[in-house]
Amino acid sequence: MVTSPHLFSSTAASRRLHAARALWRVLAARSARLAAGLHQTWRRSLQVRVVTITLVASSLLVGGFAYLIADKITGILLENAETDVLLRLHNGSDYAAKQFNLYSQPQEAQLQDTIDGTVNYLAGGDPAQTSGVVVAITADNFPRTIEPRTSPDVEIRPLISKELRASVAGGNIAHQIRTGELGGERTKYLVYGSPVPTRFGQVELYYLVPLARQDATAADARATVVATGVALVLLLGLLAALVTRLVVTPVRVAARTAQRLSAGLLDQRMVVNGEDDLALLAASFNQMATNLQRQILRLEEMSRLQRRFTSDVSHELRTPLTTVRMAADLIFAERDEFEPAVARSAELLQAELDRFEELLTDLLEISRFDAGFAVLDSEPTDLVPVVHRVAERLTSLAERAGVTIELDVPATPVIAEVDPRRVERVLRNLVGNAVEHGEGKPVLITLGMDQSAVAITVRDHGVGLKPGEEKLVFNRFWRADPSRARQTGGTGLGLSISLEDARLHGGWLEAWGAPGQGAQFRLTLPARAGDRLTTSPLRLVPADAALPFGGPRAGGLLAIGPGSAGALAIGPAAGGDDRAEVTS
Repeated sequence: MVTSPHLFSSTAASRRLHAARALWRVLAARSARLAAGLHQTWRRSLQVRVVTITLVASSLLVGGFAYLIADKITGILLENAETDVLLRLHNGSDYAAKQFNLYSQPQEAQLQDTIDGTVNYLAGGDPAQTSGVVVAITADNFPRTIEPRTSPDVEIRPLISKELRASVAGGNIAHQIRTGELGGERTKYLVYGSPVPTRFGQVELYYLVPLARQDATAADARATVVATGVALVLLLGLLAALVTRLVVTPVRVAARTAQRLSAGLLDQRMVVNGEDDLALLAASFNQMATNLQRQILRLEEMSRLQRRFTSDVSHELRTPLTTVRMAADLIFAERDEFEPAVARSAELLQAELDRFEELLTDLLEISRFDAGFAVLDSEPTDLVPVVHRVAERLTSLAERAGVTIELDVPATPVIAEVDPRRVERVLRNLVGNAVEHGEGKPVLITLGMDQSAVAITVRDHGVGLKPGEEKLVFNRFWRADPSRARQTGGTGLGLSISLEDARLHGGWLEAWGAPGQGAQFRLTLPARAGDRLTTSPLRLVPADAALPFGGPRAGGLLAIGPGSAGALAIGPAAGGDDRAEVTS
C-alpha cells in the first residue's frame, strides 16, 4: 500500500491549524479575564477611581496651561524678531536712500558698485557669509538696467512671494514667514521688504532673518513646560493616592460591617473608639439603618440636580457669550484702525470665540446624550443632496488646507429613514477631520446602499492611524499627536458626538487606518428606522490599502500553509489553478 506524501502534508497542516486555534482560544480567554479583572478593580476600588480621575483632570488642566504658556513664549519670540528686523529695515532703508540719491539715472556706471557696497555694508561687511541675515536689493522697475544683489550671494527669489514683491513695489512695508533652502539647509525665514525711494525711481530692500534660534528656544521652552507638567501630574497622582488611602481604610471597615448587616446580622455595629473622625464615622454608621431610605432618595435628587446643573450652566453661558460676541464683532470690524498687535489680538479673540461657541454647542449636545434626552427625528431622506451639501460647505476649508474633495455617489436617489440634521453633522465632522489630517491629498466621499442599509465612507490619505487608535479616535478630546495643534479649529468632541448620533440611529460608525496609508471612516445606517444592522454596503478597509505581505494579484489566490517555527504563513499563491479542498 502506497501512502501519498500529500496526505501527510495535509495532516500536518491540519494539526498546526488546530494548535493555532487552541492557542488563540487560550489567549482570548486570558485577555477576557484580564479585562474583567481591570473592570472589577475599577468598579470596586475608590482609590483607583480617585487617582485616575485626578490624573486625567490634572493632565487636562496642566496640558491647557502648558499649551497657553508655550504659545505665549512663541509669540513673544516672534514679536521680538519682527521688532528687531523692522528696526534694521528702517535704518537700512535710510542708509540706502542716502547712497542712491547721488545718482539721477539708473544707467550711471557707478550705481551697480554702490548697490554692491550698500548690500555688503547692511549685511555686516561680510559678503561671503553663508548663514544669518540675508540682505537683498532688487529693482523690479529697472530689470534690464540694475541687477539684483544679495549678501551672501544666494538665490532668494523662492523665498519672496509674488504677493510680497507686489506689495513692496507698491510702496508698502510688508513681511511674511517662508521656509526654504539658502546654503543647502532648509530653514524658516522672516522676510521683510521695504521700498527705497531714489532720484531715478524706486528700488526694494529685503531682509531675510532666519528663525532657527527662535524655533530652538521655543522648542526648549515647550520641552521644559511639558516636563514640568508631567512631574506635576505625577506628584498630584501620588498625593491623591496617599490621601485616598487614609480615607479609604476606615471606609473599608464600614463596608465589611455593612455586608454583615445585609447578610442578616442586624446586631453588628461598628466599634466607636475615641472622638476622632473614625469614631464619628462609626457613630454615624450605627444610625444608618433608620436613615437609609431617606439618604438614597437624597442622593438620587442630588444626581438629578447635578445633571440639571451641567445643562443649566451651559445654557446660561450663552447670554454672556452673546454679549462678548457683540463686543468682539465690533472690535473685529474696526481692527484695521488699530495697531498691528491689537489688530492681531482682535483676530485671535474672534477665532477663539468661534471655537468657544462650537465647544458650548457640543457640550450641550453631549449633555443631552449623557442625560438620555436626545431625540431622533427620522424621515425619508435622499442622502445624495446631503453629501453634496456637506462637500460644498467644506470647500473653502479644503481649499485653505490644499485638499480637494472628491465624490463617488450614485446617480439615482438613495433614500433612507434618518434624521437629516444629525447625518449632515456626522458627515461634516468626518469630512472636516479628513481635511485636517489629509496632508494636502484628496479626500474621497463614497455613498452606497443595499436592501437593508446605507453607508457613507470618508477616505483620506494622510498620516493614518496606529494600531488600536481606530477606537480611541471617538474618545472625547482625544488626539493622536497631542503636540500637534488643530489646523482647522474644532472642539475635540466632533467624533464623539458623531458616534452618539450613529448609535441613536441604531447604526455603526467605524474607523480604519494604517501609518502612511491614511484613514477611512464608515457610517452605516439602517434603511428603515428601527431595523437591525447585520452588514454594510461598503467595505471598511479601502480597496487601495496595502496588505502586510503585499497582497495577491487582482483576482488571485492566497496561499495558507506552515511557516517557520511552527507559525502559520499567509501570502499570495505562487501560481497555478490548484484549489484547496476540505473533506470530512
